[in-house]
Amino acid sequence: MKKTLIAAALIVAVATPALAMGPFYIVFDKAANKCTMTQTAPTDTEKFAMMGEYKSEADAKMAMHGMTKCK
Repeated sequence: MKKTLIAAALIVAVATPALAMGPFYIVFDKAANKCTMTQTAPTDTEKFAMMGEYKSEADAKMAMHGMTKCK
């Protein structure tokens, strides 16, 4: 039982970062005047402006908090 729990914990610890892999995009919605984070690049450049591409969700969140348009 103990070995099973340890093995399950190791699998979860290894798999979790892989699921959170990017790229992550910060997109500015020109109509709503707000930023959002997505995993797909914007295709409608008249409605959205891409503010940046980041490798991890944490990097994207940190960058978004520092952007003046996103506040």
